[in-house]
Amino acid sequence: MRVPNPILNTDSYKTSHYLQYPPGTTRLFSYVESRGGVWDRTLFFGLQAILKQEFSQPVTRTHIEEARGLLAAHGVPFNEKGWLRLVEKHGGLYPLEIRAAPEGSVIPVQNAMMSVVNTDPEFFWLTSYVETALLRVWYPTTVATISWHVRQTIRQALEKTADDPDAELPFKLHDFGARGVSSYESASLGGLAHLVSFKGTDTLAALLAAQAFYHEPMAGFSIPAAEHSTITAWGREGEVDAYANMVAQFGGPGRVFACVSDSYDIFAAVDHLWGETLRQRVIDSGAALVVRPDSGDPETIVAKTLELLAGRFGFDVNSKGYKVLRHVRVIQGDGVNPESIKAMVARVVRDGFSAANVAFGMGGALLQRLDRDTQKFAYKASAAEIGGVWRDIYKDPVTDHGKRSKRGLLGLVDRGGYATVPVDSAHFQPLDGGTNLLRPVYRNGALLVDEPLSVIRERAAAEQIVD
Repeated sequence: MRVPNPILNTDSYKTSHYLQYPPGTTRLFSYVESRGGVWDRTLFFGLQAILKQEFSQPVTRTHIEEARGLLAAHGVPFNEKGWLRLVEKHGGLYPLEIRAAPEGSVIPVQNAMMSVVNTDPEFFWLTSYVETALLRVWYPTTVATISWHVRQTIRQALEKTADDPDAELPFKLHDFGARGVSSYESASLGGLAHLVSFKGTDTLAALLAAQAFYHEPMAGFSIPAAEHSTITAWGREGEVDAYANMVAQFGGPGRVFACVSDSYDIFAAVDHLWGETLRQRVIDSGAALVVRPDSGDPETIVAKTLELLAGRFGFDVNSKGYKVLRHVRVIQGDGVNPESIKAMVARVVRDGFSAANVAFGMGGALLQRLDRDTQKFAYKASAAEIGGVWRDIYKDPVTDHGKRSKRGLLGLVDRGGYATVPVDSAHFQPLDGGTNLLRPVYRNGALLVDEPLSVIRERAAAEQIVD
């Protein structure tokens, strides 16, 4: 989706900044980092989508006319001369060079992940002007970070307790978040960020985003599943008939379907309706039934549900000594967040079950219960060329040294670990040798890197936390 007017894709106060830099300013260099936060490292993702959506559209005279009228009424200055010059000289495209780490890279906090500098000295003010749009990369990066860290939790449990952890892992965290976000755009980009680490989703908008921005024909998958209305519509007395209908509609060799089973009494439903009345029907269908509890304390409910299902449907003991249910699985979709997943997985393993028996559906905690301060994202100017000389610039508030910004021209290297280092002003390469991992991805309106999701997934999967 293109923004209606690129000039207005900023904060109001940015419109006056062209008047505030020192005389003789010709270039401005800024960088993006996660200053810290909940997680000690971040999975960088989403810039390619932002560049395609918001930085490929040229500014036009119509945009300028609209902005002139709106900003005058709004009470802020407008650099009409500068924008007209942009149209005349560059066809309305931004004379900027944006460098960034490869998407899917998992980078420790307090490192530069992206840099921005103007390529035409007339447009030094653009580097800061585009902060508003570019810093929104915090959102897909933070979602991708949450999803990646949950992947580490589940991966470790599967490696300990499952015979084929690599096959199980991609479908162990399912995105339930589309209804819990603030907009379609959030569902689209946030849901796509989750799909860097997993392939289970009910967020259809994410699939379209993967096609549009990352060349992925089908990024995620789902299964037929019940909701409370499709069960309670049969009435309490017809609960077993509702379940029987699920088996009839979606059963079959090799098929998988999920059924919410706590509309009334989850334990009675598991133990008697599924475990007695419909037990043989489930087995004979050849399908895998995924029982979904949807209320109560997640750790306790999942543990008891597994215990009841094991008693009714039986289990095998795998090569690693853990129980694997026959014919049935469990998905928990209520009260799910990174911490509760850790608790549930630990309890499952402690009770002697393989983590292969359970999956998780996460909604608000995945796509909405986060903000820019979750990972303390910042976009800061660190160097300015004034009178032909580069000058370091930075902030260091006495009231909060955690907000101290970096200074100088910056790049990213990996020398047995990521580090932010000074770079030269000619080619933006490290002063002490090596290669700047912040590679050019956008220059003067052209997208220079256009990677498929498959490559980004491989990059992210290669990065693991080792206990």
